Amino acid sequence: MTLAVDNISKSFNRRSVLCNISFTVARGESIAVTGKNGSGKSTLLKVLAGLLTPSGGAVHYLVDGEKHQPEDIRTRIGFVSPYLQLYDEFSALENIELISRIRSARIASSDVCERLLASFDLWGRRDDLVRTYSSGMKQKLKYVVALVDDPDILMLDEPSANLDADGIQAVTAILDSAKKRVLVVATNDEREAARCGKRIHLGA
Repeated sequence: MTLAVDNISKSFNRRSVLCNISFTVARGESIAVTGKNGSGKSTLLKVLAGLLTPSGGAVHYLVDGEKHQPEDIRTRIGFVSPYLQLYDEFSALENIELISRIRSARIASSDVCERLLASFDLWGRRDDLVRTYSSGMKQKLKYVVALVDDPDILMLDEPSANLDADGIQAVTAILDSAKKRVLVVATNDEREAARCGKRIHLGA
């Protein structure tokens, strides 16, 4: 699996947000997307994940030499961001099951759910409604949801946002163990960026 970004541009109402962005990231590699707030980091990740269509250029995922569009392999992409929404009226386990079914039409393994929830210190709250969670707990649950199907591509937008020390430690372990994935991290945190093998800076 290789992510190939070829001359990507994105504009909104004639305002250019991304201009001629190109890079490649192979399985086992990681890239940090850095830049000031408003430089287009989140927009770029949305384009890479197929959530937005680029105004120019192309995003391809190369699998066994064949090109695929992001929308073709969406089930193989895990995405974590503060702006992604969970279902507040459901429990953590219900969120995991529902989102997993929507994304990949299969039910996540109970063993995997338990391991991931425990790693983010959420196992004891697995049956509680998400509306009772703090913002930090919700962010941790987003990681569990993203990782439960063992995605080939993992995209993290501001990885440590809303997290406590234990949550940041769990995320650091994810950044350090990306050997089997394509990992893209949008961050303003130099410590997070330094853990990635590659870097692209947006803006001046």
